[in-house]
Amino acid sequence: MDPAERSALSAAEDHSSWWHEARARAAITPRATLLLAAAGRAVVSAERIPLVLTLAIFTLAFLLPAWPWLSGKVTIPWDAKSQFFPQAQFLASSLARGEWPWWSPNVFAGWAQISDPQSLLFSPLHILLAAWNAGISLRGFDAVTFAYLFLGGLGIIFFFHDRGWHPGGALVAAMAFAFGGSASARIQHTSQIISLAYLPLALWILSRALERSSWRAGLAAGVICGLLAMGRDQVALLSLYVLAGFVLAHCMAGGQPLARLRASIKPLAAATVSASIIAAGPIIMTMLLAARSNRPEISFASAAGGSIHPVHLLQFAFADLFGAMDPNIEYWAPQSPIWDAAWGWPGLYLSQNMGLLYAGALTLVAVVSFGLIRGLAWAREIRFFSIAAALVLLYALGAYTPAFQLMYDVLPAVALYRRPADATFVLVALIAVMAGYFVHCWLAGKVPPATSLQRALEIGCPICVIASALALAHSVVGFGPALIPVTIGIIFTAAAVAVLLLARRIDARWSAGAVGFIATFMALDLTWNNAPHVSTALPPEQFEALRPNTNDETVRLIKARLADAAAPDRRDRVELIGIAYHWPNLSLVHGFDHVFGHNPLRLHSFHEATHVGDTVAIPSQRVFSPLYPSYRSAFADLFGVRIIATGVPVEEIDSSLKPGDLTFVARTKDAFIYENPRALPRVMMLTDWRVANFDELLRSGWPPVDPRRTVLLEKAPSGVSRGAAGEGSARLLRYANTEVAVAVNAPAGGILLLNDIWQPWWRASIDGKDAEILKANGIFRAVVCPRGQHEIRFSFHPLAGAFAELIGKLTHAPGTERDR
Repeated sequence: MDPAERSALSAAEDHSSWWHEARARAAITPRATLLLAAAGRAVVSAERIPLVLTLAIFTLAFLLPAWPWLSGKVTIPWDAKSQFFPQAQFLASSLARGEWPWWSPNVFAGWAQISDPQSLLFSPLHILLAAWNAGISLRGFDAVTFAYLFLGGLGIIFFFHDRGWHPGGALVAAMAFAFGGSASARIQHTSQIISLAYLPLALWILSRALERSSWRAGLAAGVICGLLAMGRDQVALLSLYVLAGFVLAHCMAGGQPLARLRASIKPLAAATVSASIIAAGPIIMTMLLAARSNRPEISFASAAGGSIHPVHLLQFAFADLFGAMDPNIEYWAPQSPIWDAAWGWPGLYLSQNMGLLYAGALTLVAVVSFGLIRGLAWAREIRFFSIAAALVLLYALGAYTPAFQLMYDVLPAVALYRRPADATFVLVALIAVMAGYFVHCWLAGKVPPATSLQRALEIGCPICVIASALALAHSVVGFGPALIPVTIGIIFTAAAVAVLLLARRIDARWSAGAVGFIATFMALDLTWNNAPHVSTALPPEQFEALRPNTNDETVRLIKARLADAAAPDRRDRVELIGIAYHWPNLSLVHGFDHVFGHNPLRLHSFHEATHVGDTVAIPSQRVFSPLYPSYRSAFADLFGVRIIATGVPVEEIDSSLKPGDLTFVARTKDAFIYENPRALPRVMMLTDWRVANFDELLRSGWPPVDPRRTVLLEKAPSGVSRGAAGEGSARLLRYANTEVAVAVNAPAGGILLLNDIWQPWWRASIDGKDAEILKANGIFRAVVCPRGQHEIRFSFHPLAGAFAELIGKLTHAPGTERDR
């Protein structure tokens, strides 16, 4: 046996770091590589359990906590149904009609779906769901969310299997990943769940590519990283930073960093190519959207308001210490009225569920006892994850440490996001991997015996945590609300210790039994402590209005009134104000056009014209602006607002209304419904125009001009005289997502006004010849039309438009910032 073979076998027999194993591979012959592959994974317990059995146990364990949703008994509420389900149904409806889903006319007077990270257009599983179901069910949509979590758990299991780590540890990590912390408490944030699911898959394939110096594995890793990057949310960003750190740690491990770097070039180059092909286009389009949106970046002060308070970390030990899950218990964490009375307002803007971090008692015991107290957190095999978890924790704590300020100032793209608390998704994923590794070490007999000091810490730390929780409760609300969660935490922690002790005994005789025993405990623990609650599960009957074939009386009445008002030049809009949290994006499901919607992003010009925020779920969120000061206004008519449905009498929303301004239609179970008889058509042929300063228009409001006869433009149009004699007409020939065709009759020429939002990626043609789209009336589109009868066609070209805009920005071409 030559020296290289002896070196490889020695490394395997000692079961040294996988970093060392990869270094040995880079230095030895192909024959030695085969010997290493055979010997380096020789963890006895893992070898006795086939991978397929591990996967089967995980599947069964996964079904237990997921079953309330998979069975259809409950459904994932809040953002999952307000933001994301309507997006998936819009995608399904568009595909069923044979239309591209790149643009939607159903919200915000028109919206670039292809640029929106919330649109789900680049989610493979949602595309499959939409392609096979013209009408998506609530249960089917929830099943896709859990499918992503299941795939992420599989990625962790494969990652552990490649390293020969014990399947018992793999299942602890996979279950904690899928049902722990934010993956459970914030499951309604569908896009972040998708990004989270890609992280372990990317880690698994990327580690294979680096260890084997394989360009093929590098291509596969790039595909997953590209899908991750297309998430374009904060979880995706932090996951990409974790992956970059993983690559750096791989190159720095051992004593030959340059050799490892050279061996990594081929797989990393392949990964870069495939990731860029997949993700570059969507990322660029989102960057361009952000630049012209209402929030091109987030200030540090705003981001700091989304920090996790340090006391939330107590919920790693006590699942619902502060009463966030139970509406019958007064919530007493930071930002609650009772906390503010005791300690003062902490300056936070977080939902109650964002501090729920519990990932299982076994996870906690393994990390604290084996990792922190006995020092395994610094073992070479897991050191990267420990460092990464510490950095992500500092990020999540936001303003409570100086670290986040540095990250905000230095790290690219951090300033685009408003909530450091989103880092808890990635934090719990990293902690899950750490806990799984520590359980592997325990079952493999690699946890060092506790010293006297360590044993004292293992006893003293739980006592201190319990005392801290009770003392905090006493200072805010009294002992009572904390007693039950603290007691439950103590019971499950004691049970976790017992499970670890019994599992090692069982593993000596029956490894599969030990793995099943551990998986069962994890499933029961997470099913009980992270059970369905008000933030994660509500009866599906509450969301009847979201069903494509709904019998909801309000939806049916709105559709009927819109149909009654239909005309060749009309496509009237609605406003759905203060009805319920899931109503603002209802128009995406049912195909009518809502002036507003639910989305953290809006075009800057639209936001300045309306002043409305992310959503209009409650009446107070419907504010007015100088340009849109009332439902009795020129701009309401230009929007074509025909139907207004409100959760309270409309006078409580718009106090300026006088009797007769709106026509009362009906009072349904959900809403008061009104009609605006002055709503203008979607397309209008006008012969009079005036030049206006649009910035001043947004600040001071509509001038004394009749919008039925006169259009406001930024500059004088060429080829049309002002106030030309002879009235024209316009009618819609086709109105689709990405195409609008209009037949016009213009005896004296004029200007065709299309009351859809102006956006630079739209193109226009007159009888097949290109024409310029002017911005009209502050935010809408217009085209100068010559005399005669013509067909004017508007079409959406996101790829060409984004490319042209990007080139314009890079070359500082004039006009590239027009929408600002």
